[in-house]
Amino acid sequence: MVVTSAHKILIFVGFLSVIHAAYSAAQHRSYLRITEQEFTTLPIDIIIQGILSLFVVMYGVMFIAGDFKEIRAVVDLENKSWETLRNLPSFQVFNHRGKAMSPDNCF
Repeated sequence: MVVTSAHKILIFVGFLSVIHAAYSAAQHRSYLRITEQEFTTLPIDIIIQGILSLFVVMYGVMFIAGDFKEIRAVVDLENKSWETLRNLPSFQVFNHRGKAMSPDNCF
């Protein structure tokens, strides 16, 4: 996938739309408080704007995130041999009693 500036602009516009929907919802709540009306639900246009902008942001993030990795570990391990699987350099110890038996360390 190629990350283009169009995807970044799409995410930016989506976030602006989410922020606008949140601001509109807060403004609607304050209007209801001023007019002393009971809050039941948000207007349908604010709900639709919030949901659509959420999907726009998710779509843009999918292209910027890159390729997804397989969840199963078997897919990554199929290409490795047994020797490379057991290679754990953090557990290799070079200071052990075997060097006392080397010919360089004779009495």
